[in-house]
Amino acid sequence: MNRRKQQTSSNAPDQQQQKNADQGPVHFTIIRNFYLADVITLMNGVCGIMSVFSSMRYLLTNEIGDLYSAMGFMPFGLFFDFMDGRVARWRNNASLLGQELDSLADLISFGMAPAALAFAMGMRTYLDTIILTYFVCCGIARLARFNATVASQPKDTSGKIKYFEGTPIPTSLTLVAIIAYLVSRGQYLDALPLYEIAPTWDFHPWVLIYALSGTLMVSKTLRIPKP
Repeated sequence: MNRRKQQTSSNAPDQQQQKNADQGPVHFTIIRNFYLADVITLMNGVCGIMSVFSSMRYLLTNEIGDLYSAMGFMPFGLFFDFMDGRVARWRNNASLLGQELDSLADLISFGMAPAALAFAMGMRTYLDTIILTYFVCCGIARLARFNATVASQPKDTSGKIKYFEGTPIPTSLTLVAIIAYLVSRGQYLDALPLYEIAPTWDFHPWVLIYALSGTLMVSKTLRIPKP
């Protein structure tokens, strides 16, 4: 989510980073500059990466446990995404590095991981992959737009932005919940409904929920109140 991003515009330059710059090159500078919230953000990314690997492993093993593992890592990513903002506010040490880490971790956990899961469970036709690519690209655009416009977003007296433009990328977990339901009912791989447009052009209708989710993320007029 974007709880940490909104704080960056109002923070002074990181004094520790400036100190390191004045001292010249330091080994492992990026690690030395990590705050606790940044480490938690990285755990969000770890969950997303493990989810992608679990989806890839399912393609090799066809073990249903690997598919459920791919689903299970993503809610843990959401937990870490929620906690990093809480910790950053508690310790009052948000940074530009943390903002970028947050966006990249969200892209993996809530963009790439759900798309990889859809592919693994059977949405593998050429048209399916085009729609899944569209979904991931919408996630990229949504995060980039937020980072570019956060400073100009309307804020309340506490400095918190009032609303999101478009749905936040973690809402893609609703897609994961739908896929979990389909898998639990045995509707995956060959049992997944398929619609044929032409002899060589077909797609799985369920992939359209990814198209809808991506479109809602990049919507300019849809405004979601920030809790």
